[in-house]
Amino acid sequence: MQKRLVLDQEQIGIIIQRFCHQLIENHHDFENTVLLGLQPRGVVLLDHLAPVLERISGKKIPVGYLDATFHRDDFRRRDFPLKANETKIDFLVEGKSVILVDDVLYKGRSVRAAMDAMIAFGRPQKVELMVLVDRKLTRDYPIMPDYYGIRVNTLESQYVVVEWESQGQEKDAVWITEKVKN
Repeated sequence: MQKRLVLDQEQIGIIIQRFCHQLIENHHDFENTVLLGLQPRGVVLLDHLAPVLERISGKKIPVGYLDATFHRDDFRRRDFPLKANETKIDFLVEGKSVILVDDVLYKGRSVRAAMDAMIAFGRPQKVELMVLVDRKLTRDYPIMPDYYGIRVNTLESQYVVVEWESQGQEKDAVWITEKVKN
């Protein structure tokens, strides 16, 4: 299987720092801002981002985990049942600026489902999207990130794989790989 490195650990660290400074620039004191990591992989990026953001900004920012499994448009169309992850949000998003955080923006379906799931916690004033990798030529929905680490051109025959040291990988890295053909 062909595997190409797109981002290494140092580059990912730089992107997380940049994300923090962009958020501080756009959200100032974070008085009306919350961050939601999309289950399952967006929460890993959020868990890396939140402590850095709090250290740089000097502010405690509300963060939560959002699962959109039951809001997916393919929920009942799969051969096997999807396993839901934990939604962990101990605040309302009513009237807040919400930053949805995910690792890879592919077709836009997960983000659309997340926006539907988020409404159970109130109607936000504004919603922004932050992704580590934007697969820009693959969208099914007109969804674009407000913050992205890197944009890549990929084929349908490729995967973008994000590896995290905190999840047992050797180092943080982003790879493009070919899908295995049956």
